Amino acid sequence: MTAIQLPASTAAATQASKSQASTTTRRLLTCAAVAAPLWATVSLAQAATREGFDLTRHPLSALSNGSLGWLQITNFLLAGLLSVIGATGLRRALRGTPGGTWAPRLLRISGLGMMAAGVCTMDPADGFPVGTPYGMPSAMTWHSYGHLAAGTITFFSLIAACYVLGRHFSRAGDRRNAIASRIAGAALAIGNGWAMSGAKPGALILAVGAITAMLWVASVAARYRRSA
Repeated sequence: MTAIQLPASTAAATQASKSQASTTTRRLLTCAAVAAPLWATVSLAQAATREGFDLTRHPLSALSNGSLGWLQITNFLLAGLLSVIGATGLRRALRGTPGGTWAPRLLRISGLGMMAAGVCTMDPADGFPVGTPYGMPSAMTWHSYGHLAAGTITFFSLIAACYVLGRHFSRAGDRRNAIASRIAGAALAIGNGWAMSGAKPGALILAVGAITAMLWVASVAARYRRSA
């Protein structure tokens, strides 16, 4: 049979449409790739420089308090928004593959959770900001409860996303990245459990776990951006 030849103008238009779609996908994946490094860099820079902050005792969310609290609030909002936008790019990149539906959904949910955590700040506690009494407050405000709920949603979504990506890579025969995905998810699960138990240094272990999981998801987005 003779192959049907498309008119040159139609073929050019189709190619241009594919190129535009690829460019859009790369831009969306860029958002997912930069969200975690941005959040981690801004958070750790503040942790190292703000007076009275001790990462072994204070969670990174505590940086939303004090005169410079707007920096961390903005950090949460921006990183969350970038994750929500980037989830669309990840959905395009993983379409039709194992985990291609739920990994992007979970990334979007975690992004929404981060934005909610930015809006609902935790209460000052345990000596931070400077002048705050040591120990935990006797009662929590509504926005502190909101922050706790938002953080729980964010963490569980990220943990699940890492394990879904583990399945994705495993089905693709990429054993190394499958293992790395599961390690990242386990790191956050351990950090969250440690922090919730009240054992020391829970805040530090939680920070390590959260940043590990976030950076792993970002690295996956960056990987697919290169091949988009």
